[in-house]
Amino acid sequence: MLTVEELMTRELVTLSEDDDIVRGDDLLAKHDIRHLPVVKDGKLVGLVSHRDLIRAMARHARTPGEPPVQVRDVMTRSPETLRPKSSVQEAIHKMLDRKFGCVPVVEDGGRLVGILTETDLIRLAGRLLKQEDRH
Repeated sequence: MLTVEELMTRELVTLSEDDDIVRGDDLLAKHDIRHLPVVKDGKLVGLVSHRDLIRAMARHARTPGEPPVQVRDVMTRSPETLRPKSSVQEAIHKMLDRKFGCVPVVEDGGRLVGILTETDLIRLAGRLLKQEDRH
């Protein structure tokens, strides 16, 4: 059985609840990613997507002197997660059924250890197709 830990992205770019949404947008652009886990003391507390940030920036046009919108104001709190030993089939079903672009991967106690994204699954599909072509 192929597990989530075999495919997940381990080198994570994260935010804290106190970060402002402009920092989130900058990180997405810098790292060419679409999702940012939000952590507190190493534990997952939320998730912010590129779409969340675009929506927030459009709704909260900043005026001089006004404090920036914080990540805590736009993040999805307590997002659904997977465990490292979860099957990839379970992950695929969860992502398709709920139309998720990613699912954070946590260990017991909520410690964030990875993220499984659509891109990770597309890479898997590419490897499987290459193997199929060889046979």
